[in-house]
Amino acid sequence: MPLRLALKVDVDTDRGTRIGVPNLVADCREFGVPASFLFSLGPDQTGRAITRVFRPGFFKKVSRTNVVGMYGLRTLLNGTLLPAPHIGRRNTAVLRAVRDAGHETGIHCYNHYRWQDHLHRMDLAAVRAEFVAARAEFLRVFGAEARTAGAAGWQSNARSRAVYDEAGLLYSSDTRGGAPFFPRIDGQVFQTLEIPTTLPTFDELLGRPEYPDDKIVPHYLSLLRADRPNVLTVHAEIEGMGRRDLFRALLRACLNRGGQFIRMDDLAREFLAHRSAIPVCEQMLAEIDGRSGLVATQEA
Repeated sequence: MPLRLALKVDVDTDRGTRIGVPNLVADCREFGVPASFLFSLGPDQTGRAITRVFRPGFFKKVSRTNVVGMYGLRTLLNGTLLPAPHIGRRNTAVLRAVRDAGHETGIHCYNHYRWQDHLHRMDLAAVRAEFVAARAEFLRVFGAEARTAGAAGWQSNARSRAVYDEAGLLYSSDTRGGAPFFPRIDGQVFQTLEIPTTLPTFDELLGRPEYPDDKIVPHYLSLLRADRPNVLTVHAEIEGMGRRDLFRALLRACLNRGGQFIRMDDLAREFLAHRSAIPVCEQMLAEIDGRSGLVATQEA
């Protein structure tokens, strides 16, 4: 079986939208690969994420990934010392250009900081309001309802799953895991197909002594499997900006290996054509190597 790879692009910030997204679109065009772009659509309050200093492993990650260099000082002040720019309204033309280039578009979140840092303290009404705001902005930008969402920071729970089901999404991509599944949380099975990220992200590898830059691409190639879809989450602020050359090297190596790239929505339709064969798996919170805090995962 051929190796198949799906690119899911998480766009977290205003700067990533303005600079990183057009760069990634250009790179995908050059290499002839499709991608699925998930946008943060509301205010960029990245600066408020300073509260993550209290999470285990946060300082270690910051020191090895050069967060200031990647995201830019202004972005790290958005929502605190500087006003929070509204990403959707400020970058409507950029978002539409992604669709016009033939890529899938979907929702990452409305307010990235609020979803990633506060989801588990929000009641159902608050989660619904947050996602409805994202859906409304997506509709304004694209003139059509979003068919997919991928949660900020891989933060997902039963309340956000219920809101996804209400929205009638084609699929979601909120978790880390091995293969598509229907999530079960506290005994409740949800109806939105979940396609997890199967590969580590760049920021989980960068700066670690065991993964110098010249070892990262070979490491990814060693992880690719032919018996399941390989899903890589890309960040506009990293692969589309500071580590763009390394990302381009990865694309080139995957194509040279005979890899075939597929959009996430096309992958979802393939699996949903055989819905009864899709397993139900527990969704739980767990640690991921190289990432601080807990994220939603597919039980092995």
